[in-house]
Amino acid sequence: MPKDKLTDYSATNASNTDVGGVNTDEGMLPSAVNNAIREVMTHLKNFAAGTDGIDVLSLADDTATNAIKLQAPSSVTTTTTLTLPDGDGTDGQVLSTDGSGALSFVNTTPAPSLIINGDMAVSQRGTSETGITTPRYAQAPDRFAANINIGTWTASQSTTVPSGQGFSNSYKYECTTANASPAASGYLILDTRIEAQNLQHLAYGTSSAKSVTVSFWVRSNKTGTTTLEMYQADAAKYITGNYTINAADTWEYKEITFIGNTADVINNDNGQGLILSWWLGSGSDYNGGTQSTGSWKTTTNERASTYNLADTVGNTFYLTGVKMEVGSATPFLHESYGENLAKCQRYYFEPDNNSNNRYAYWRGDVTNGNVYSIGVEFPVSMRALPTITVLDGLRSGFSAGVTANAETNSSCRLNGTSNVTQAARYFFQAVQADAEL
Repeated sequence: MPKDKLTDYSATNASNTDVGGVNTDEGMLPSAVNNAIREVMTHLKNFAAGTDGIDVLSLADDTATNAIKLQAPSSVTTTTTLTLPDGDGTDGQVLSTDGSGALSFVNTTPAPSLIINGDMAVSQRGTSETGITTPRYAQAPDRFAANINIGTWTASQSTTVPSGQGFSNSYKYECTTANASPAASGYLILDTRIEAQNLQHLAYGTSSAKSVTVSFWVRSNKTGTTTLEMYQADAAKYITGNYTINAADTWEYKEITFIGNTADVINNDNGQGLILSWWLGSGSDYNGGTQSTGSWKTTTNERASTYNLADTVGNTFYLTGVKMEVGSATPFLHESYGENLAKCQRYYFEPDNNSNNRYAYWRGDVTNGNVYSIGVEFPVSMRALPTITVLDGLRSGFSAGVTANAETNSSCRLNGTSNVTQAARYFFQAVQADAEL
């Protein structure tokens, strides 16, 4: 039969008697030699161009004794082109596809994250809060703040998560009062703040300033392109990257890389270093300019896209698996709940807010009018001297005015005034200690 492509040729020389219809059998005419050579050259060209493939590519060693073979599947549903990266990567990296056939070297060993509670597992304040209209740390996952003045919202710790990724919780926004036309100064943000002294290895303000990659899982019923911003508090500068929610009510994984700021130092202190802000709505003060991403800026009206999650009651936004690391993204590093909780308690501490599980701060005999005081140690040393709020407690023999004051970053003192003279009186009390950035 005619040999019309390289894969038609036989390993037996005597069987290759026809090249593209040109007779190459013994005794062939000399005039056919030229035509046969040209036909083979065409076959080689087609092979190099990928139009005439082979089932197995064999790469022999220098002595042609052994070979490494690359073989296609027995059944291929569509023609696919895989584009190899330049270079050979670094130790421990593997080839990964972007979903369109472009291969790149990626790390497989999870690196630590600069974000605390990125899996949304810790929620000390509670699991849901309604009617939010102003910026606050809501009864939702720790370390993520509801930064809002557009519409009215419910913030909660949700159990809706991407399948198979190891997460149990997400942060959920849900619109309960819409605002389709935000005021110029309007903003709808979910943010997390990173302590400055934890960022010194980024070398900001030097020529060696490092790039970081933020990775996360996101889901919303409202599709469109919106903005993730990284704000450097000490310099009052920001850099943005846009991402697109492509499909409604579908978890999607995103990665955004931000270049380091070579011009401005992050102060080595316990203040705000970097703030990550997921912009979900904004007015013209923030989106009225021509937005460009990927560079450090101070122009306020170029910070966000025109995406507006607040335009319809019932709109939702979910976020989990948030990670920020130097260089390229690696898989999410799951910590134990205890490790995660201890990190969160540096910024906020509240015992289980249940009347049957209060801290028993004082119990004993009392004298009417006397003040009884006791020191309370926090689980971890907090970022700064915290603001103390006394929660409702259980009292017998004490007036309602149990007070508290922070003494150090690690402790506070509670004071109770008795209103009887009697044995075995008590006050059980709990406190909130707040040292958020």
